[in-house]
Amino acid sequence: MGEHALPGRPPVPLTLRKSARARRISLRISQLDGRVTLTYPNGVPEIEALNFARSKEDWIRQNLAGQPEREDVRVGGLIPVEGIERRIVPATGRRVQLGADTVAVPAGAEGRRLARFLKELARDRLSEACDDYAAILGRSYTTLSLRDTRSRWGSCSSHGGLMFSWRLILAPPEVLHYVAAHEVAHLAEMNHSPAFWAQVERIFGPYDTPRRWLRDNGAVLHRFRFDGPAS
Repeated sequence: MGEHALPGRPPVPLTLRKSARARRISLRISQLDGRVTLTYPNGVPEIEALNFARSKEDWIRQNLAGQPEREDVRVGGLIPVEGIERRIVPATGRRVQLGADTVAVPAGAEGRRLARFLKELARDRLSEACDDYAAILGRSYTTLSLRDTRSRWGSCSSHGGLMFSWRLILAPPEVLHYVAAHEVAHLAEMNHSPAFWAQVERIFGPYDTPRRWLRDNGAVLHRFRFDGPAS
């Protein structure tokens, strides 16, 4: 991959990706982090791909303008935890404490402290959910890992390893549980066939509502930055 940018105010970073499978030049804007990827076939000169991107500049900037702005996590700010918007307040002790409508964070590197707490909470919730759904399915998974993924909320490897975005802890619990059930169902069906969706519904129940929520609101979960300046 190569890094370029469309000039202007502000410049728009472009990630160039040459692909033997591509049949034409295409642009993709991530709804999670706004990354603009320009894919072009082998045999197409790089300058031609860049000219294509320049011809679509108005469309690119319009799309980016409609995405949620990135927001630094700081004391006094708001953040959803398990779907409930909570005010970030100073903690009196040395541990992060989750209240009904607040989350108290000790002073110093608040963003990183809160991220660490949220990852631990996400692991607890996802482990419990996956254990339950795997038991219903009658299959076992091998590992469960968390990442801050841009392109997917979860995955299941051919060896039974489950991976999830820890930012699911920001979403309502039924959304986290849906993604857990979705990936566990892949232990039986490594595809998205009707048989797979039947397994999701068998172990989780009707899934249209949480699936739609994630499609419509998932990008918002990625707007929060946990490594910004504290206050």
